[in-house]
Amino acid sequence: MTEPNDRPEDDPRHHTTRLRGLLEQLAEHARADVDKVADPRAQGLFATTAEVCRGLATAMRHYEDRDRDPGPGGS
Repeated sequence: MTEPNDRPEDDPRHHTTRLRGLLEQLAEHARADVDKVADPRAQGLFATTAEVCRGLATAMRHYEDRDRDPGPGGS
């Protein structure tokens, strides 16, 4: 379902990794459903759902990556 997660439960990345995986799965499912229905409003709803989930998954990835590369002024 998600990537292996060996982080302790009190580490926020333990949760972001799991949530990111679920969001990616939901985005794929919603995108696939666009072609399964004829109603344009439903197609738009599913496409929007997919994009929002992908955006949230990307935000989770960025949160996880910030600890690997602290950037300017980071430790």
